[in-house]
Amino acid sequence: MAEALHSKNRDNMQELINRLSQVAYRIRRFALRMGEVQGQGYIGQALGWADVLAVAYGHALSFRADDPAWEQRDRFLLSHGHYAIAFYAALIEAGIIAESELETYGCDDSRLPMSGMATYTPGMEMSGGSLGQGLPIAVGMALGLRLKGNRAFVYNSMSDGELDEGATWEAAMGAAHHGLSNLICLIDINNQQADGHSGKVMGFEPLADKWAAFGWHVQRIDGNDLPAVIKAFDIARSAAGNMPRVILFDTLMGKGVPFLEQREKNHFIRVDPPEWQHALEILDNAQQAGSSI
Repeated sequence: MAEALHSKNRDNMQELINRLSQVAYRIRRFALRMGEVQGQGYIGQALGWADVLAVAYGHALSFRADDPAWEQRDRFLLSHGHYAIAFYAALIEAGIIAESELETYGCDDSRLPMSGMATYTPGMEMSGGSLGQGLPIAVGMALGLRLKGNRAFVYNSMSDGELDEGATWEAAMGAAHHGLSNLICLIDINNQQADGHSGKVMGFEPLADKWAAFGWHVQRIDGNDLPAVIKAFDIARSAAGNMPRVILFDTLMGKGVPFLEQREKNHFIRVDPPEWQHALEILDNAQQAGSSI
């Protein structure tokens, strides 16, 4: 009986991985289609962060697509507001935003501006872009929810560039001081900023040791390995102890589109018109072949 239970669990996990692989594929595809509208954007980040967003919105978060302001929802803060194209793709996949709206990306009067703004977009919890602001806001939200007796989690999605900001580390200390076990920080370690390689702009290693020293429960994984991402989210929600949780995701910018993966500078890119369709074809062919992007 125990063997049968383990077998069922394995089967269920494989079904989950297969489903989330499809979710990640569609998130990448939606992001590319939005990028094509403007001919440019933070596409490298969207492709690299898609697996994390797929697990977040396809597995981990509690939310209601038809009621983005539902009081019991888990809060997902997009601190790195320039990742908005990736986040919109996830909101479209989650059914919070209609797919038809992606054609308005970055246009006048659109609900999908090029940087995340809470006043425009359903499901957007904060206006991001001024890096280092998300974690302090997340700490306040998590503390407020706890005081209200609300069991929702607060997720703060941020870039490795935000590790250069003093406010990030002040918030990290505050979260540990208050024992905010309802706070989960997700950090994209793609090692690329506008000014160059993240580690050369401002060295931040050994990163896992630093977060642990600040009193956080720490995991570091390959952010493009879906089974590992699923496991990390599950551990972060269920870990014992009154401490905040952080997952450090090592990701590859442009993931799934080789000619974008290989670009020397991928922070903000312009893509020639024929290349957008070529990128979509690469994703489609890989998915049809049953490959895990």
